[in-house]
Amino acid sequence: MSKGRIVVAMSGGVDSSATAALLKEQGWDVVGVTLQLYDHGVAVCRPNTCCAGKDIHDARAVADALGIPHYVMDMESTFKADVIDRFAESYVQGETPIPCVLCNQTVKFRDLFTVARDLGADALATGHYVRREDGPVMLKGVDSSRDQSYFLFATTREQLDFLRFPLGGISSKTETRAIAARYGLPVATKRDSQDICFVPDGDYAGLVSRLRPGAIEPGEIVHVDGTVLGRHQGIIHFTIGQRKGLGLGGGAPLYVVRLDAPNRQVVVGPREALARTTITLRQVNWLGDATEGDVRVEVRVRSTRPPKPATLTLLPGGGASVVLDDAEEGVAPGQACVFYTGERVLGGGWIAAAQ
Repeated sequence: MSKGRIVVAMSGGVDSSATAALLKEQGWDVVGVTLQLYDHGVAVCRPNTCCAGKDIHDARAVADALGIPHYVMDMESTFKADVIDRFAESYVQGETPIPCVLCNQTVKFRDLFTVARDLGADALATGHYVRREDGPVMLKGVDSSRDQSYFLFATTREQLDFLRFPLGGISSKTETRAIAARYGLPVATKRDSQDICFVPDGDYAGLVSRLRPGAIEPGEIVHVDGTVLGRHQGIIHFTIGQRKGLGLGGGAPLYVVRLDAPNRQVVVGPREALARTTITLRQVNWLGDATEGDVRVEVRVRSTRPPKPATLTLLPGGGASVVLDDAEEGVAPGQACVFYTGERVLGGGWIAAAQ
């Protein structure tokens, strides 16, 4: 007997394809849905992008191989408003945005939910490497090298109750590819996506310049001691922690410490000037148990960083303060700070400032 109907978000990659195969094997009535998110003509046949036109073809081929229905939904205008435009505006404000979180928060886990329910689904599944338990509770993926919980911190309890993550318990990408190969799926050996899908050439500054041409202004490169060291052609060309490409010549290594958007300044200094211990967060999503006062947690301030011990204080209005036991370098506004206790994901928030 069928377990019910489940919609699978199919990107055309091996992860979502293996997800669809596993769920069919488990007895679900699987329906594949692929989201058309932007003008795919700019990235057709680029093998290392996640949303290129070829990927829609691959998703359809996988659905045919599995014998499941497949739909393509045009979300281009929504994606531009909720992800691309916000990405550009964040850069102009001197932040370092994470568009994949915005995409999960809006187009995927908001609009795709509506699509899934319209199709009469009992659940929605994705190929993310994260686990879910009844409660609902979110846990890190078993494979720590592929754990994607950092990018899902904004998932609400209601959404988590409807979601399924079949790959969360997979121990390696090799195992995922073996599942795809077992079903003879045409994407079993397809390369992983790496670039941001709507910036296939990796030129983030070029995209922002095209979307916000009047907002890119030159300014000064200033040392933390106030000394003016040079000029720049726009703060969008810099990010917190950057060392190379400053154009300042020789001398002791300098790093981007702060981006002052109102004054159009790139502030640089020695590595120790990057150290931050107190982080202010906005738009916090809390998945933990009801709590008051300070909470001991581990936090991850970038997707590539290991969790570090800290004290979290939830504030009125959806904010929070995080005090790290030991200083972290390169804490950048616009990035996420995600909370954990052991394997459990407690939520997270957007970094607004760090001291």
